[in-house]
Amino acid sequence: MDDELIRLTQERVKHVFTDPTLVLRALRHSSQADDRIDSNERLEFLGDSVLGLVICEHLYQTYPHYLEGELTKIKSNIVSRKTCADLAEALNLVDLLQLGKGMGNREDIPLSLAAAVFESLIGAIYLDAGLGAARRFILRHVGELVVAAERLGHQENFKSVLQQALQKLGADNPVYPVIEEEGPDHDKCFHVCVQIGLRRFSSCWGKSKKQAEQDAALGTLLELGIATLSSDEEVVILDSSELNPQDVLQMIEAKDVFDPLTQS
Repeated sequence: MDDELIRLTQERVKHVFTDPTLVLRALRHSSQADDRIDSNERLEFLGDSVLGLVICEHLYQTYPHYLEGELTKIKSNIVSRKTCADLAEALNLVDLLQLGKGMGNREDIPLSLAAAVFESLIGAIYLDAGLGAARRFILRHVGELVVAAERLGHQENFKSVLQQALQKLGADNPVYPVIEEEGPDHDKCFHVCVQIGLRRFSSCWGKSKKQAEQDAALGTLLELGIATLSSDEEVVILDSSELNPQDVLQMIEAKDVFDPLTQS
């Protein structure tokens, strides 16, 4: 059983371990371990740090003209629980994770456990063969995601993109008034719009104010032509050289004026 588990893992991560016991520990959830110290939690802790280091170094070397804030946005998109979980699924690592009987259906495994097995295997590779081997493993699977995150230019923080674009144009900063709320306190929905000066733009409903604000900001970016949708429906932020500032400002001025004395 252990030999087959090690063989499958090595085949999927494309690394032959000098110390195969690291594989078994990386795949051992605390529900399966006699003691949590023997689970994959410590390797997950180490792997998370190695992943962060490799990505930060890669971004620093790849984008020499980017400021700290721009690098941080790309990193936060890549070094995330969802990304690690998606990679674990893509590499078919989740079905190798050793779980206790009380963990339920493997098909409904929490995002955190899927992410943990990816990070713990990074930690195992690092201990087994050093930083170079860990870097090769990480960049083999994350390299294209970095390129995609940088190309999109937003990391799905559309409020930040809209504010930065308006500041460059010399326009007022956007605000996000709540138009209405529906539902009980424990399950409330919010209708939020973007307001620039006295002019209102896209509005959206969301299960939280934060999500409604982000969706409304995206709608406004598309409406102003600051963003566009690619053929596969990805949001792409246009470079400043592709925009005519006067056209955007005229679109803002052309909107209906919101009268705060007569409307809410």
